[in-house]
Amino acid sequence: MASRLFPVMPTTSLLLSAYASLSTSFVLFQTVFNQLVPPQLRGYIIDVVKCYWKHKTSDQLTILFEERDRRNPNDMFYAVEVFLSTKITADSKCLKITKSMNDEHFKIKLAESEKIVDSFEGVTVTWKYHSQQQNQRSASSDDKQEEKNYMELKFDKNYKDIIISSYLPFIIKKAQEIKNQKKVVKLHDGRRRGVNLDHPSTFETLAIDPKKKKEIMEDLDLFLNRRDFYKKIRKAWKRGYLLYGPPRQENRLMHVHDDESLRDILLETSNRSILVIEDIDCSILPDRKGAASFNGSHLDYSKVSSYFHLLGIALHDLT
Repeated sequence: MASRLFPVMPTTSLLLSAYASLSTSFVLFQTVFNQLVPPQLRGYIIDVVKCYWKHKTSDQLTILFEERDRRNPNDMFYAVEVFLSTKITADSKCLKITKSMNDEHFKIKLAESEKIVDSFEGVTVTWKYHSQQQNQRSASSDDKQEEKNYMELKFDKNYKDIIISSYLPFIIKKAQEIKNQKKVVKLHDGRRRGVNLDHPSTFETLAIDPKKKKEIMEDLDLFLNRRDFYKKIRKAWKRGYLLYGPPRQENRLMHVHDDESLRDILLETSNRSILVIEDIDCSILPDRKGAASFNGSHLDYSKVSSYFHLLGIALHDLT
C-alpha cells in the first residue's frame, strides 16, 4: 500500500538490505568508538548522552495561573506578569506596551504565545502567555465574547517542591518590590478621590534640626523593618509623632469639627499612610494646662467639649 512518504511500497528485499546497511554502520561506529576513545572519556560521553536524553524525555509538570478565579482577580497572575516584565530579553518576538495618562512608567507585558525561559536554583522553567476568546451565554442577551488570559509554567516534575515552596514565593516578593519602586504617591481627600502627589520637598529637605531629623529617619527605618515583630506581639503596626510649636492661626484643622469628622478621616486613610495632625490648638482655652476657670459668657461649651475630645483623640493616636 502506497503512502505520501513512500509513493511505491518498498519490497522485502529492499527493507532487509537497508537494515543490513544500518546494522553494519552501527557496528563499525561502535568498533571505532571503542578503539579510539579512552575508557574514561568513553564513559563520560555515554553519561552525558544519557543525561541529555533523560532531560529531554522527562515528564513536564504544567501549572496554570488564570487571570481570574471565578469572579475574583488572581493576585498570583498579576505578580507573575510584573515579574516577567523584568525577564524580557532581545529574543522576545512580540510584546504589549501600555501607558495611561497618569502613569510615569510603561507597562510591558507578554503577547499571545510568547515564551520566556527563566532559571531558579539551577532549575529551568518556561513561561508562556495565553489569551483565548470564549463565548459567555447571558440570560438577558446573546452570547458575548469573553477574553480568558492565563500564564503557563512548565518545568521538570522532579523539582515541584522547589518551584512551589521557593520559586513562587520569590516571584511574589520580587513583584512587590517592583511595584513599590514604581508606586506613585497619591493624596486622598475625604471623598475617596486621589491625585498624584508630586511635590519637590522630601523628608531630607525639611527644616528640622539635623540631629532630630536623623533620629526620626533612623526610627522610621527601624519601624519599617519590624513589621513582623509588631505582628508577633499583637501590636498595631503604626508610628506617630507629635509635632509641637508656637500656635499659628492659619494651621487649624478647620474642616474637623468633632470626633465623628476625625473618625471618618482616620477610617478613610489607607494602610502605609503617614498621618500628620498639625497644630493641636489649645488656644481656645484660657489656660493650656486647664487650671483656669471658664467664663461662660464668652465660651461656646459645645465647641469647647468638641475640642476637648479632639485633643484627647489626637494625643492618644499619636503617642
